[in-house]
Amino acid sequence: MSSNGTAESQEPLLLSFPDDAEPEDLELLLSRKRLRCRQLGAAAAAESKSLWLLSAPAIVIMVFNYMLSFVSQMFAGHLGEVELAGASIASVGIQGLAYGIMLGMASAVQTLCGQAYGQGKQSMMGVICQKSMIIMGLTALALSFVYFFSYHILKLIGQSTDVSIYGQVFTRGLIPQLFAFALYCPMQRFLQAQNIVNPVAYMSVATFLLHLLLTWLAVDKLGFGLFGAAVTLSLSWWVLVLLTGAYVLLSPRCAHSWTGFTFQAFNGLWSYFKLTVASAFMLCLEIWYNQGLVIVSGLLPNPDVALDSISVCMNYLNWDMQLMLGISAAASVRVGNELGACHPKTARFSVVVVTATSVVVSVTLAALVLILKRQLSLAFTSTEEVIAAVTSLTPLLSLSVLLNGVQPILSGVAIGCGWQALVAYVNLTTYYIIGLPIGLVLGFKEGLGVSGIWWGMIIGVALQTLTLIILTLRTNWDTEVEKAVERVKRSAQESLIEDAVI
Repeated sequence: MSSNGTAESQEPLLLSFPDDAEPEDLELLLSRKRLRCRQLGAAAAAESKSLWLLSAPAIVIMVFNYMLSFVSQMFAGHLGEVELAGASIASVGIQGLAYGIMLGMASAVQTLCGQAYGQGKQSMMGVICQKSMIIMGLTALALSFVYFFSYHILKLIGQSTDVSIYGQVFTRGLIPQLFAFALYCPMQRFLQAQNIVNPVAYMSVATFLLHLLLTWLAVDKLGFGLFGAAVTLSLSWWVLVLLTGAYVLLSPRCAHSWTGFTFQAFNGLWSYFKLTVASAFMLCLEIWYNQGLVIVSGLLPNPDVALDSISVCMNYLNWDMQLMLGISAAASVRVGNELGACHPKTARFSVVVVTATSVVVSVTLAALVLILKRQLSLAFTSTEEVIAAVTSLTPLLSLSVLLNGVQPILSGVAIGCGWQALVAYVNLTTYYIIGLPIGLVLGFKEGLGVSGIWWGMIIGVALQTLTLIILTLRTNWDTEVEKAVERVKRSAQESLIEDAVI
């Protein structure tokens, strides 16, 4: 929809009818109400179209980038059970840690670039992107030591010696991927803030197809084993970096937002670093919460069945999460752009439309989970014990899918508004102070096993979602516009971008 579309109308949707009104007056009021309803419907349709034009490619990007690791784990499974276990636990416990940090830090680019683009200050965006690359590159350097010595970390969280050894082999091959994250994530958010998503989606699909071929050659044909699978995954991420970087440098669509490398990206790094830390803290707490469920389940009695069943369910929940993260990214861009453009009513209207859309999608998916509960387990296993365990967990999976219809979307709204620090505290309280202890008590002390741990997770997510709903409903969008203008202005002053290009 246009920035000054019908969503900015001052006329209320509901009209009051005075008791002493004449029939002609009532007819006029009804006519105005019908007109207002048509205007609102047209505005909702236009906003929904804008949302899907952004979210559909964003979903493709999230899904196909996620499938890069998924494919590597599939090929690792053909090498043997211990190789699969090592790759899986390394992906959850080590790679998931790094990806959560990088993805979270990159959300600061979404906030600042989205609001700068809305204000028409595109020359700032390249500087913001470069600030993120600098900080995330240093973060990748620090995390590379975690990757290199991951054996000790895996042993610390209760993994066997063999699994820890293979896990370390896998993570050492992923060290180059860390630095690819540090470059790709800011560039992808930089383009997304400008509504440039289709080219990035094509790159993700093409890279995935190339990754399939390269992994098959490295593992099955050349016999490079688990380390070869990991190095190939790193190589595929660097292909993404090169393709995306070439687009940023060469595309005329980025001519005004990327004006060259600049030393001014080093100015104001501390204030930008604080925003990236808050962003990383916010998103990591969400990602680690789900991954912790898998790790804790391995400590239950009969851990093989517990891990198998929870892994199957988490697999489906992760796919659902990629879908919702794509919609969330679109919500973040829409809200950030409209706040930067000083359109508070349109920003609020965007929140309503994206939330309603995601709820409809999630209700449909949750119903499918309940209907196809046995078929979902058959896709992964033929062991009746595991099938029964997965089937018993599908009501909880369905409930989690339903909550995913609101929670990630409002997190995207929070990123668009720049609320990362506030939401980080909300996540810490609802997830780790309330939800996780409840899950541990139900799972271990009360003997509910995986179901008990998952109930704790659901309670934490539900409380976090309720808190975000309250925060969103109480938001003064005019104040958020003022904050967006001030945030972009302060960032411009810190970077001194007028004389920045070299």
